Amino acid sequence: MYKLVERRLKRLLDSGDRHILDGRLIGVEKECLRVSPEGSISQQPHPLAFGSALTNPYITTDYSEALLEFITPPVNHTAEVLGFLRDAQAYVYSQLDNEILWATSMPCVVAGDDSIPIAQYGSSNQGLMKTVYRRGLGYRYGRVMQVIAGVHFNYSFPDDFWLAYQQMEENTDSLQDFISEQYFSLIRNLQRFGWLIPYLFGASPAVCKSFLGDKPTTLEEFDVNTYYEPYATSLRMGDIGYQNNKENEIGIKACYRNLDAYVNSLQFAITTPYKDYEHYGVKVDNEYRQLNANILQIENEYYSTVRPKQILQGNEKPSVALKKRGVRYVELRSLDVNAFEPLGIDETQLRFLEAFMLFCLLHESEQICFSEREEIDQNELDVAHKGRDPELKLQRDASECSLKDWALELCDVMQGVCDYLDVTHDSDVYSRALREQIEKVKDPDLTPSARMLNAMRENKEGFYYFAKRMSQSHYEYFKGINLSEDKKRFFSEAAEISLKKQKQIEVEDNLSFDDYLKAYFSQ
Repeated sequence: MYKLVERRLKRLLDSGDRHILDGRLIGVEKECLRVSPEGSISQQPHPLAFGSALTNPYITTDYSEALLEFITPPVNHTAEVLGFLRDAQAYVYSQLDNEILWATSMPCVVAGDDSIPIAQYGSSNQGLMKTVYRRGLGYRYGRVMQVIAGVHFNYSFPDDFWLAYQQMEENTDSLQDFISEQYFSLIRNLQRFGWLIPYLFGASPAVCKSFLGDKPTTLEEFDVNTYYEPYATSLRMGDIGYQNNKENEIGIKACYRNLDAYVNSLQFAITTPYKDYEHYGVKVDNEYRQLNANILQIENEYYSTVRPKQILQGNEKPSVALKKRGVRYVELRSLDVNAFEPLGIDETQLRFLEAFMLFCLLHESEQICFSEREEIDQNELDVAHKGRDPELKLQRDASECSLKDWALELCDVMQGVCDYLDVTHDSDVYSRALREQIEKVKDPDLTPSARMLNAMRENKEGFYYFAKRMSQSHYEYFKGINLSEDKKRFFSEAAEISLKKQKQIEVEDNLSFDDYLKAYFSQ
């Protein structure tokens, strides 16, 4: 079953170029809530010291004014990624006034939708579009769902690798077509085996009761303020998290057959009206409630554990950018914020994820049929809600398979990938990262989700008090970091530049918002 991986690895080794992957690029996007001293979502606007959320490339906001997003630039080494993430959060803490950054994916105490301020991006058409899009998400799914935080792992293979790999595969397509085709092969495998990520790294087995409000739930009660599931790994990735359930009901799914099929499936969803969204209205009393009443307002509304990405130029639609220039990198979106790490992710995770990316590229990748799509979706849900249950069986090729057996099988074949990466880096860091994950497969108590529940039991604390205690610990960590003057200047100058850039965008606007939207969607 894994002979193709072995053959491709051997070809890479036989090529003699140990530095063929040196130019790969790694990036991380980490979200976290700003929380008031009382333990609720901050009602304060995005601090001016962080610059413009519209144009600052490093510190911005996601759904809410209070939901910070840290974006590392794409770099070659995991240490650089983590160093930038550390410095950015240390800078933010140096500017925050009596607030803390929440340490977990699931939010703090939530007082309903009205307690969640939607992110603001200024008066430009571009900024208004971002705010209206978020307003639409609030109408469609509720605001509470939108303040779940996550970590996104971005990865791209270097051009030298693609040239050599295309030659090895004896492929005669244009290089860009070959690259896009291979990224879609990788993405299909990331979906097939993606259940492994929440098992290994899921860190949201419990949630504050306020998150669900008065909604009925099948979750169990941990204590008077906390719901949980005994074997859950990542409730964030389960059916209480943000999902496009309407797309499931009417049969709209992104198609990962190839680039054209993917773009066409999303284009269909963003141009097809949906009656359940029409009753909210689009423009009511001269204010936009949503960008449109279609199945998706824009491509980014489609929830997926992994996305093919291309760098946008100006106000380009993501599907247009992909169509014009192909896939540039892959964004893996299924990582919870690691509550035990101040940065939200650590080097071992990054090393494993890089090896996982290479394995998913080298492994054969058949098209995903309807029955396999159902298996993929079911496995994702099952692992999210009961991934540590020793009795859990996953769906595999129309039969059942134990999670442990399948995970160990994957780790076994990944050993060859890690050996290859170790050779190219003159170290054993990838094999060590893999060994750590193998131990988690053998002993579920070593997973972050189990560690969280065990800590809550030992300290006799519910989710909120656990998360607040970890947040306070991380606060102390960042307060202990002395940023150099150069690093302080870097972030403050980025903030100043972003504010000027936002003003420039606002000044240069020459269309009404109605006309701006028309032009945007006509691309």
